[in-house]
Amino acid sequence: MLLDARMSLLLVVDMQERLAPAVADIEQITANSVALLSAADRLSVPARVTEHCADKIGPTIAPIRGHMATAAVLSKRYFSACAESAIVAQIVATQRSQVVIAGVETHVCVLQTALDLQRAGYRCFLVEDASGTRKLPDKQAAVARMRDAGVQIVTTEMVLFEWLRRGDSQAFKDLFPLIRNR
Repeated sequence: MLLDARMSLLLVVDMQERLAPAVADIEQITANSVALLSAADRLSVPARVTEHCADKIGPTIAPIRGHMATAAVLSKRYFSACAESAIVAQIVATQRSQVVIAGVETHVCVLQTALDLQRAGYRCFLVEDASGTRKLPDKQAAVARMRDAGVQIVTTEMVLFEWLRRGDSQAFKDLFPLIRNR
């Protein structure tokens, strides 16, 4: 099952100022999330960014905010974004069947959102190298659990190449620097 840009929605979960510094490999996770947002913008893939209890955890980190040209920011209080009716309405409105998920923390908000989306009939793809936790065992357990539940585990490059589909397009030329400079 390949990703298709025409059927995909990108969901970046809770990349926020007070949480990000505690997450292992946050620089790489951020760079990969920025690459995904840039590609989504270029390829007309709708993007949504969630903020969990922003009054306590802070806003989305600056590098992500700077690449959210067309991404809507969605506030949430529940760990699962799918427990928020306004977020579910935003996802449904895109009319996309594939949800590409990145963000933090993999074992909490990302996991619960992915499992709820999977249960609701969406095909979910966790971008493993664009998601993270404070502790590696938590991430490993979450990735295994999502895989067991049918969530596809992918990498940033897998997403980019599958969305692009071909190497002789203008989109490939435009996005190649994202791939080469990773």
